[in-house]
Amino acid sequence: MLRLLTFVVCVFAPALAGAQAFPVEIPHAFGTARIETKPERIVSLSFIGHDFLLALDEVPHALRKWYGTDPYGVWPWAQDELGGATPVVLRGEIDVEQIAALDPDLIVGQWSGMSARDHALLSRIAPTIGPQAGAGDYGMSWQDMLRVLGRATGKSTRADEIIARLDARFADLRAAHPDWQGASAAVVWAGQIGAYTNRDIRGQFLERLGFRIPQAINDRGTLDNFYVLIPPEDLSPIDVDALIWIDAGGSLPALHRMPLRPLMRAHREGREIYADPTLSAALSHSSPLSLDYALDRLEPLLAAATDGDPDTRVTSSAEAGILPQEGTP
Repeated sequence: MLRLLTFVVCVFAPALAGAQAFPVEIPHAFGTARIETKPERIVSLSFIGHDFLLALDEVPHALRKWYGTDPYGVWPWAQDELGGATPVVLRGEIDVEQIAALDPDLIVGQWSGMSARDHALLSRIAPTIGPQAGAGDYGMSWQDMLRVLGRATGKSTRADEIIARLDARFADLRAAHPDWQGASAAVVWAGQIGAYTNRDIRGQFLERLGFRIPQAINDRGTLDNFYVLIPPEDLSPIDVDALIWIDAGGSLPALHRMPLRPLMRAHREGREIYADPTLSAALSHSSPLSLDYALDRLEPLLAAATDGDPDTRVTSSAEAGILPQEGTP
């Protein structure tokens, strides 16, 4: 009997050591969510939160679709993790009655625009995690989002492993590209000519690579205003060493119609990168699943845009037809 008990302890001790105990309490902007047991029916109200849950091998019972052609709003980098699952799809504004009917045992609302009133109602249905205190509705870093969801689902160890791997990848890229360190960069939506500050996950992505978002962009933002409009008559705030134009779909014609863009140094020196809708979505999700996709595609594009040689073709910009023309002043 003693040998049997010893065998059981030896076999299961590693698993028990790595297991996370419940209940857990998670503080957020609206209070503290107490989760008594491991959740099984998670409703994700975050526009990007399903990516984070899928990275932890947790398929949400319901998810909030942001945009895209996939019926579940799940982009290519997360399809394998979704597998054949068919979560309930939520669209539009937060509907408390609809969520109550789903009988969730956890509601997660980081990056959701959840209000204090929404939280007060939702927390009567199930433990509800709001945005991080002090981060605004959409200012929480991907690392913090993943850590919170890791704790909420009993997957803290897995979350830490993912963060460590991606942090190491960013560190390797910084070391491989010393010319990026301190260089100016911006992510700009062509449709309205709006730039993302360093409070936004797209701006934070560039900073993790060593780039610097211009103060002229950051100064125009606030805690809850991470996207600032750039007047078409003065594009100087986005005339940077590496300019990424993102396209959520249909924005490319706006680039061709931008009258002052040919006068920008970024254009004349071939420093523009066109991010097609899929790459743009990967940056806009900046999730544990989409970051690898974004880095795989952007590294060679950023290298070409910042090599100091105007004749180096940035392939995505060439394909989009936005390279400078011969004779451009």
